Amino acid sequence: MEAATTTFIRSSIGISRPAKSVARLGFLATNKQDFVPFPIKHCFSISYSKPGHRRVAYGSRKCMEVTASSSSSSDSSGSIASIAPLQLESPIGQFLSQILVSHPHLVLAAVEQQLEQLQTDRDAEKQKEEPSAAGTDLVLYRRIAEVKANERRKALEEILYALVVQKFMDADVSLIPTIDSSSTDPSGRVDIWPSQDEKLERLHSPEANEMIQNHLALILGNRMGDSTAVAQISKLRVGQVYAASVMYGYFLKRVDQRFQLEKTMKILPNAVDEVESDFHEAVGQDVKPGGGGVSYQTVSSHPEAFSGGISPGGFGHGLKASRLRNYVMSFDGETLQRYATIRSKEAVSIIEKHTEALFGRPEIVITPQGTIDSSKDELVKISFGGLKRLVLEAVTFGSFLWDVESYVDSRYHFVLN
Repeated sequence: MEAATTTFIRSSIGISRPAKSVARLGFLATNKQDFVPFPIKHCFSISYSKPGHRRVAYGSRKCMEVTASSSSSSDSSGSIASIAPLQLESPIGQFLSQILVSHPHLVLAAVEQQLEQLQTDRDAEKQKEEPSAAGTDLVLYRRIAEVKANERRKALEEILYALVVQKFMDADVSLIPTIDSSSTDPSGRVDIWPSQDEKLERLHSPEANEMIQNHLALILGNRMGDSTAVAQISKLRVGQVYAASVMYGYFLKRVDQRFQLEKTMKILPNAVDEVESDFHEAVGQDVKPGGGGVSYQTVSSHPEAFSGGISPGGFGHGLKASRLRNYVMSFDGETLQRYATIRSKEAVSIIEKHTEALFGRPEIVITPQGTIDSSKDELVKISFGGLKRLVLEAVTFGSFLWDVESYVDSRYHFVLN
């Protein structure tokens, strides 16, 4: 089996960014040198009633109108912040935020309308001819086109994020708010959010849940069942675990979707039902992922990341073989690398921005020796139950991100591979 496949066996698979992505993810760094901060159609229309407002009509004959202000008031700002840690900034993003708060059932229809408008704008931009003469006019034309493209990309990112948030709302799961070290809890714990583990686990297939439990075992070790114990942990490292778990969920949903299809069609490889005799031996091996991607091994290779007892059972403690894991083992190296790649720059940017909104932007200093100066690293107190909740949310966020990326791409093509 190729090295890339063995890498996945250890659940330290390298999740690669798009080759041309310019995003630099502080929480998703791969090594010390690269570790820097970071068929039903509706009658639907959106129109402007007055500056700063949009009127939404939804329905066929009797249309319901929703007025959403793009200007943030103190009351509406607080309501939006209670839904998701990342606050959307573009006019489209602010509009969707208001719809999420007031009429979440209209979000999908509003998104479809916005995607149609983005497609129209992009098509019109392509049809424009560049000025024939070189000089100031040409430079200005290209600069304007670049600014408009960036605005469309930002709007697209925030559309994706709004759809992910809506999926959490549909599942009756609240996203964890921004983690503040100045906790009001008497014990100083930051994880004062409610446990919603069962709701999150129900959002995945049985085979995917087996893989998620293995992922949790890698992080928590033999503290899996010790939910009340509290540890003092580097906030940066917890952020890395969260970001890596988002990417793991993205990858997991991608392969599980193919697995479920082949399972339904009864064309699964025979090897999927075989037991891996050397599974635990493979888990303990050190195989470096290729392709320059982001690796889960980055998180687990720093023992100082989890001072306080996380994963005391060692790397790979409690892992079990699963049908989905065996299925992925049947992939050749090229297929595995393709499935382990985040397809769009927009998805990479969402992971970065959401993680930073949740944990804050890390202050990272590289010493002359090439190591990370942890003197400014903030420590937080968090229970193992809180860590489990964080990881489950992150995996689900990645799974939802795959879904909405595929949905949006079917209406407004932006995925490059």
